[in-house]
Amino acid sequence: MPLLTACGGSDSESREGTTSGKAAEKLLPTYVASTVAKPDISAKNGSAAGYTGKADLAALAVSVPDKLGTGAPFKVMSPFWGTPPKPGCAYYKAVDEAAGTKVTWQNQNGTTYGQKLGAVLASSSLPDMVVVPSWELNNNKISSAVTGKFMDLGPYLAGDKVKKYPNLAAIPSDAWRMGIFGGALRGIPMPTAPASLIVPYYRKDIFEKQGYSVPKSADEFLSWAKDATSARAKVYACGDIAWIAGAVFGVAPNWNIDDDGKLRYSIERPEYLESLAWVRKLFDAGVVHPDDRARTGDAGQRFTAGQILVCTSDMSFWYVKAAEQAQANPEFRIDGMDLFGADGGDPTPYASAPANIWSMIRKGASRETVENALAAANFAAAPYGTKERMLVDYGVEGSHYTVEDGAPVKTDQGNSEVINAWTMLAHPAPYEAHPDLPHIARAQVEWQQRMGAFMKKTSLYGMTIVEPARYANLSSQLEQLQIDYVRGNKKMSDVQAFIANWKSAGGDKLRDWYKELLDKNGSGN
Repeated sequence: MPLLTACGGSDSESREGTTSGKAAEKLLPTYVASTVAKPDISAKNGSAAGYTGKADLAALAVSVPDKLGTGAPFKVMSPFWGTPPKPGCAYYKAVDEAAGTKVTWQNQNGTTYGQKLGAVLASSSLPDMVVVPSWELNNNKISSAVTGKFMDLGPYLAGDKVKKYPNLAAIPSDAWRMGIFGGALRGIPMPTAPASLIVPYYRKDIFEKQGYSVPKSADEFLSWAKDATSARAKVYACGDIAWIAGAVFGVAPNWNIDDDGKLRYSIERPEYLESLAWVRKLFDAGVVHPDDRARTGDAGQRFTAGQILVCTSDMSFWYVKAAEQAQANPEFRIDGMDLFGADGGDPTPYASAPANIWSMIRKGASRETVENALAAANFAAAPYGTKERMLVDYGVEGSHYTVEDGAPVKTDQGNSEVINAWTMLAHPAPYEAHPDLPHIARAQVEWQQRMGAFMKKTSLYGMTIVEPARYANLSSQLEQLQIDYVRGNKKMSDVQAFIANWKSAGGDKLRDWYKELLDKNGSGN
């Protein structure tokens, strides 16, 4: 279950704390919403916007009428999942030509990116632009290095200065606020919809074929899971669904001021133990696939193969699996199961951070390098329905995609070259759009809106925080303990002992630190 803390810093010697409230407001770019392409479904309850029709590819709008880049070269280091395309490939050349840039990509394995990022930040030589994901900031050395190694972008972007870059100006302010590190705006954000929660996906085609009803409480889910599991047929109800247990039992992640006015960490709440106990029941009942118990293989493949009927993943999984199976298995139907409260009442999901990836520019970069990097980010943040977005997402027609029934379809060259590179520099306000499968975009947004109606924000919502280094290892063993407990390898008393030790080893003192921080900066909710 996620218990991550976003990290930031301050320009003080310790580089601890956060910047929020009025102090943050004066650092932020002026927000100017894009009016280029109106969505079919407007954002609501923290959802993304949705485009459910087919874009008129012959009448795409233009969001970057003039090239903002000068063609001066600069280097970008970014995580990459998959096989990176060759330097100077047709896709890279086409986007550079359109944006007026000349990017040398230093793509690194996304799985081991933290190791590379740490090594680069510890060195004296940095690429001009570096992509920093929030999940790598749990490493205190990396979070501290962000303040020391990357420049303040305020002189280029604060207030009305951002209007030179209209697509960056259209990024929501909450996302920009997460880019404040060390009292300065250092990160260009990749915004996320607050309601882009972890989704419990289910095989709707199999549910309908078997006559299953979608469970609406913790007990109903366990009962259904027992009926649906047949070890003999190698069909199991689910994979490891611990990631939704917090929403089912109403566990506030991280630190939060509860209804009684007291500040608590997630593991101190009784519902945290209840959520763990429920997941343990699923494992004990034998309804979880053995490979999920062993944490081997690919749960997504087990899901599409019908070996598990429910699995959890992020919002992107919905489209990826629907598109993957469209030809391979036309009967395949994926849907998002609505979250439920443990007792059958409303669930209590907590809002996702409004940004979780940033691109940053190294301190000491020349003005020309900075302006070219910002030109690239502005191009990458083009909204849906524009020529720039089409080029970033699909490449060049004829080479990287063809048009079939009015929708773009990637070619083999497109699939090998148009992968996650440019999209890591910046992103527009959250949206869902899948021209080839528009019903999936609608389903995604409508699910977010339904769940968003129950969503809460923690007291730390929208804040980028770095904790004092002395507390860095307090929770380092927690994830493994949770994994072991739900699989029956540890006892509840072991979890309770961990919590007691956590409090005495520094948790209570860390609480005092957070109290002071919240008293100074105010609550995020």
